[in-house]
Amino acid sequence: MLVRKFNPNDLKRVHEIESMSFNRSYGINMFQQLYDMGVGFLVAEEEGYVIGYVIFWIKYENQGHIISIAVDKNYRRMKAGTQLLVKAISILSLLRLDTIYLEVNENNEAAIEFYKSFNFKVDRIVPGYYDNGDGAIVMYLHLNRAKVSG
Repeated sequence: MLVRKFNPNDLKRVHEIESMSFNRSYGINMFQQLYDMGVGFLVAEEEGYVIGYVIFWIKYENQGHIISIAVDKNYRRMKAGTQLLVKAISILSLLRLDTIYLEVNENNEAAIEFYKSFNFKVDRIVPGYYDNGDGAIVMYLHLNRAKVSG
């Protein structure tokens, strides 16, 4: 499995993965806009086929944000999500940020446990965050600069 930078040829496949993973997709134009803005955008590839992605950015001066991460449902439990998140955390750590935040649907227990396995902690719950009325759990990870190696 290879984790690499997103390129525009990946756009349709990333949108497919997003659509199968979430009730409401950002939309293909939003992915293009995020890419054009220069956000961190990585894909996981298995034998030349994109199976997952992660999008992240610096939200505030000392704070990173995982915008979206998803893996094709047919390729889950193969560590693609783990490799994508590890790479995103590594990149954000190199930027000497203090904290990384993300939002996860309060009903997505598998994702919540996945993030907890990386030591993400619950910050707060935002009721009605998603269009369907579900709340979001805002989670954070404090980065330990002492463990960052170059």
